[in-house]
Amino acid sequence: MRRVCLTLPTNRLCPDTLVAVSAEAAYGAREFGAEVHLLVLDSADASARDVHRKTLAALPAHAGVVVHHLDEAAQHTFLAKTAAHSGAADPDRLVALMLPEGVSYGACTNRAFLIAESLGCSSVHRRDSDSSYQQHNGAPVFPLEHELAHLGERAGAVRDRVSSSRLDPAQADRPVALVGGSFIGPMSVDLDEIRSFDPAVYETVVTLSVPDDAPPLWKPQLVANAFRGGGDTPFTGDRTTLARVSPAHVDMCNVALTREVYGRLPLPPARETIGSDYFLLHAVYGARLPGVLHNRHIVNHHTPERRTDAGFLAYQVRLAKFFLAVPRLHRAYAAMTAAGPALVDGAGGLRTETVTDLVRAAVHANRAADMRRLDTLDGAFRSLGGRWTGAADFLGERRADLLNEAQADMAEFVQLLEAWPALTKSSREQGSVNNR
Repeated sequence: MRRVCLTLPTNRLCPDTLVAVSAEAAYGAREFGAEVHLLVLDSADASARDVHRKTLAALPAHAGVVVHHLDEAAQHTFLAKTAAHSGAADPDRLVALMLPEGVSYGACTNRAFLIAESLGCSSVHRRDSDSSYQQHNGAPVFPLEHELAHLGERAGAVRDRVSSSRLDPAQADRPVALVGGSFIGPMSVDLDEIRSFDPAVYETVVTLSVPDDAPPLWKPQLVANAFRGGGDTPFTGDRTTLARVSPAHVDMCNVALTREVYGRLPLPPARETIGSDYFLLHAVYGARLPGVLHNRHIVNHHTPERRTDAGFLAYQVRLAKFFLAVPRLHRAYAAMTAAGPALVDGAGGLRTETVTDLVRAAVHANRAADMRRLDTLDGAFRSLGGRWTGAADFLGERRADLLNEAQADMAEFVQLLEAWPALTKSSREQGSVNNR
């Protein structure tokens, strides 16, 4: 029986999302005959975890669905055993990179990847706790429909089952490595307030997410499309495209990857950095691996916490760190695109060592350029006044730390890349993670 991992990392109270994702797991088991391991990685506080435990315990049992609800203590136990057994250097440091203090979008997904390996899964299907499913004709619109139908299948066979194909015929014998969609609703990055205040300042800020070497004629369009997801048009019927899928059209709340991708490469474990978890989308794109893009977009929500003073400032730190990461990440993305099929081995898996070398070459710092990026953000925020001036002051106080972390984050990613083959092998050998 095909075994897959549907995972929901969370650090907030989200019982309704748990119920909804559980229904998607049951749908996948029922409609596709898969054994669906619903993996909830719970970093919420004790009271929220208790609500989550009771919510999951109250769900009806479904044939083919296995629920794993792991708090951080259980996750740490699994990671410590895996790292120690792997033989990799500095296992304690590796555990800290995979389960750090604070928020890390890449680290929580890396934990899901390793646990999926221990469970013997062939794919990971990622959802978020701040999102929900669209409804159509009285039923939820589950992305798992396309993920289980196409992921891992030979691209040439999938061509006749999708709405359209833009795939290079040379890739017809490759298996589909990625199936993804995007989101509808608010922007994935909370910048609508800036756009409503001053569109010119919004353009200045969002331009920091665009590669420095992008052709000038492209930049306005790149800015216009940044963080917009699938727009606002509700789902009315399926559209699927077999293609080399652009990372700009996929969100990490709505993606599935084969183990030939995540079993070879982790995500950057950078703390407090939005956008750091999109690396594998770029790796698949750079390697020219087949993917299926669909329109079963998930509904994005902005949580109330982000509207508080503390939540607002925390988010601006994550945004600033992303803007500092952009030049390094884009150097790696460009290098992977230039390498193309050389990133893939004869078995169809991504070459860990090749990608590690490319990331290592992208680590080097340009301190002056980093400082100019922070200066641009500082000026933009101060021009808005009000709480944005407070955000500029807050970032200014952390300036030296932000600059140092931007350099350290990529170096730590290299360290995790180097250890990843040993960690995934150890996960498989350790077997199923203990459930709580």
